[in-house]
Amino acid sequence: MKSRNYNFFLAIIISSAMLISTVPSVPAKAVDSFENLAAQTALLVEISTGTVLFEQNMNTRHPSDSLSKIMTLLLAVMAIDNGSVSIGDLVVMTDSANFDINTRSTTQNIRTGEEMYLLDLMYCAFVGNGNEACNLIAEHVSGNIDAFISLMNAIAVELGCKNTNFTTTHGQYNENQYTSAYDQFLIFRKALSYPLFAEIAGTYRYDTAATNRAVSRRLISSNTLFISTSKYYYRPCTAGIASATYEGGYSLVSLAESNGLSLVAVVLGSDALTNPDESVDLRNLSESMRLYEWGFSQFSWRTVLSSSDLVDKAPVTNGAGADFVNLRPQSSIVALLDNEVPLEEFVRSVTIYSVANNETLFAPISSGDILGEVTVTRNGVDYGTVLLIANTNVSLHRLEYMKMLLHDMLTATPARFLTWILFMLISSYIALILRYNNVRQKRLKEAKEVRERLREQRETDDRERSR
Repeated sequence: MKSRNYNFFLAIIISSAMLISTVPSVPAKAVDSFENLAAQTALLVEISTGTVLFEQNMNTRHPSDSLSKIMTLLLAVMAIDNGSVSIGDLVVMTDSANFDINTRSTTQNIRTGEEMYLLDLMYCAFVGNGNEACNLIAEHVSGNIDAFISLMNAIAVELGCKNTNFTTTHGQYNENQYTSAYDQFLIFRKALSYPLFAEIAGTYRYDTAATNRAVSRRLISSNTLFISTSKYYYRPCTAGIASATYEGGYSLVSLAESNGLSLVAVVLGSDALTNPDESVDLRNLSESMRLYEWGFSQFSWRTVLSSSDLVDKAPVTNGAGADFVNLRPQSSIVALLDNEVPLEEFVRSVTIYSVANNETLFAPISSGDILGEVTVTRNGVDYGTVLLIANTNVSLHRLEYMKMLLHDMLTATPARFLTWILFMLISSYIALILRYNNVRQKRLKEAKEVRERLREQRETDDRERSR
């Protein structure tokens, strides 16, 4: 049974749609309560922009442990997405998929010859933490485990990971297998862009279909942040995977969504603290909760420039009843900011195209016409540039327009003046010819009508005399 049906993509689209330009990273803020964060390395990031809200040794290498399964599941959903495999594929367990499975491995006891759907196998690997399931997925996707591991490392490089190396599909400890908090964010963010991954990573309980060798398996996630019966239950958490090993300690990579924010917390190398009442505090879970609570309370999307703001005025020539038009932004600029940042610190730099180019802006002007642009900065950081548009219509004042033409004619240079005279003479000549032709056509038409009336009258008179 699946716990939830997540609309992760919708949250990302909404967050991204709010942004006009790339929002710069907010420097990690020193917080008293996090000075002694119980983890060797940690990170809190806003997912759509990659803005780092808090970091502690985020590029330090650390055993990847079961977090390797994020990359394994990512490659599986990528293969499904490109059509090379299908979730309905029936995969048969092989002896080779058990080659590195020992007593230290967590498994789902999938036996040689057992047939399992690829989708169930993916849940066994990620939710059920089954190491042999990871190997079997690797064989099905890439043909063999070594080729799959090479692909894991290649994709890590493509994603920009600089401190990650995989030697297994499942993360069982190896001194040459490592990752970092920031690299885990990069991998997790890419994986969450696939709805199937987001669905599996957000499932706390799942029942597989019965197979030819076993009854249905009930899988329970080790990420208890989204298990309502757990003391670590954290309602905003929508996805994640936990890990616990002797070498790497307790770790967690997770996603939480609240107040319009989507945050990823990575906590690596935490510990289990025994309390005076002999209860145990798994601090990869509790520290992740603290990070989230701080992030959601400390940061928010804030509008630093609204599309309804009247930013400046552009001078207009020959406008009817107006010698300027108000300018407003074509769209808003929204940035992820510390709630304590005063909006008054943001500076607007306006460029009106006609003014900058030393040109005259003539009426008429239509509402929505693009007339300039505005850039918003704070402390030297650029938060985006948007176009400025006319807020209202400005119609043409015809009398003023004619006066301007007359003035131009009278103040023109001799050559231009002669050109104006020639233009006016030619125009007058054309107008006279057109008028003459119109009058001539009218008179010819009238003469024709008279002839027709006379002919009809003669015919009538002839008929009368014949009687």
